[in-house]
Amino acid sequence: MLRFLVALGLLTAVMWGQGRNTPRGTAGEFDFYLLSLSWSPQYCSSSAGARDNTQCGQRQYEFVLHGLWPQYERSWPQFCSTSQTLSNPVVEKMMDIMPSRRLIRHEWEKHGVCSGMSAAEYFGKARTAFGNVKIPSGFQSPRNARTVAPAKIRDEFAAANPGVLKEAITVGCAGRFLSEVRVCAGKDLKARACPAEVQRQGCRMAEIIVQPVR
Repeated sequence: MLRFLVALGLLTAVMWGQGRNTPRGTAGEFDFYLLSLSWSPQYCSSSAGARDNTQCGQRQYEFVLHGLWPQYERSWPQFCSTSQTLSNPVVEKMMDIMPSRRLIRHEWEKHGVCSGMSAAEYFGKARTAFGNVKIPSGFQSPRNARTVAPAKIRDEFAAANPGVLKEAITVGCAGRFLSEVRVCAGKDLKARACPAEVQRQGCRMAEIIVQPVR
């Protein structure tokens, strides 16, 4: 019985891993975008961030671009087939708002290829989406940690971005700490309400800690 359970566990793990990385969807065929803004101070407080001199060195980042993800109303496409390639100049051009070459390449390989655009067009659109979001004053170079409800963070983003509904914004956390803010947007990059599946992925903590800029 023990051997059977071990074998079953290994098989499940393999199948789960394959599902997570299995190509899905057709390039250019999706419903909306999910823009993910990562709170850099939280990453830089982790062991991985401590080893990352690019993002967590001398320059102090606040929110950085994690990705612009093509989405279906339920689920999302990934690793789509495309003849488009990502060049080093495009990678380097994104480093000011997305300070990880490895992340940039990963985002293209998993999400960008499903946009139906060239790498230059896709990352240009990602930059525009990032620039469209006005960051609330409380997240501009904070020097002290603060404890706040995720709903309050959502409200602050909605207030700083007139015309953007609260339902377009979700807040993510890593344990007790703010990790990211996500915004749902149409193909024209105008904010729209997130479907229930995306909203359910938001942080469920009553309060979380916003790490200060380091």
